[in-house]
Amino acid sequence: MSSITAVTSAKAHGNANAARCGHALGRNLLIIGAWLVFALFLLLPLYMVLSEALKQGLGVFFTAILEPDAIAALKLTLLAVAISVPLNLLFGVAAAWCVSKYEFRGKSLLVTLIDLPFSVSPVIAGLIYVLLFGAQGFFGEWLQDRDIQIVFAVPGIVLATLFVTVPFVARELIPLMQEQGTQEEEAARLLGANGWQMFWYVTVPNIKWGLIYGVVLCTARAMGEFGAVSVVSGHIRGYTNTLPLHVEILYNEYNHVAAFSVASLLLALALCILLLKQWSEARLARLQSNAAEE
Repeated sequence: MSSITAVTSAKAHGNANAARCGHALGRNLLIIGAWLVFALFLLLPLYMVLSEALKQGLGVFFTAILEPDAIAALKLTLLAVAISVPLNLLFGVAAAWCVSKYEFRGKSLLVTLIDLPFSVSPVIAGLIYVLLFGAQGFFGEWLQDRDIQIVFAVPGIVLATLFVTVPFVARELIPLMQEQGTQEEEAARLLGANGWQMFWYVTVPNIKWGLIYGVVLCTARAMGEFGAVSVVSGHIRGYTNTLPLHVEILYNEYNHVAAFSVASLLLALALCILLLKQWSEARLARLQSNAAEE
């Protein structure tokens, strides 16, 4: 009887070892596959951009970056980001506060509308603005009578950027604020805090890392937007071209070195945004882990 038990135990031990070896092999294969995909679809394109940008030396590289049209495109990109991100920040916080703290009629419709830019093509969004504010659009005659230009000008670029970046802050904050509940705000209210005090001293500290993460995502999306901005910009060099549009024009003109040089500038900005994203994501995960432990 004892010999049968020993044989059974040995078989079970062998099966467990085989299973562990199989799991380890599968895990290693998945890790290797992930690194190969990462190298093929991310590192290789980055290498190609940098190598093409520096193909003719640093002199040509800096000449392309410091060209007046490139500087104007950079300024316009940063201007669109500087306007759209704070507005989306205000809207996102307000929408998340309403959705997570209150029950009201039309709440599900509001959440659906916040997600609308995710399901609408950016090109279609740009076309909608042209149909609304263009010369032959719904408000076109009224705008022309008052010498107001929205489409093919800076306001149209800002509106298009606003549309495609609307969901990022709100969608990051809504689940976070719903998970936190309303107990701390109610306690602050009972202790005599008014609405602003409750918001600044209770709500903001609880959501600050999620807020930063949403702002970083919104900034990255605004900086790299192409489709909607391409429709409403008119591609006027030095005036309505953002960095992605300027890269497209240079590439279509077969000025490949200049195109990749400007693309590397956009790449550097994207990497800075990525570092901020990773930092804020790590802090947010740590905060959620501490909250779960408590």
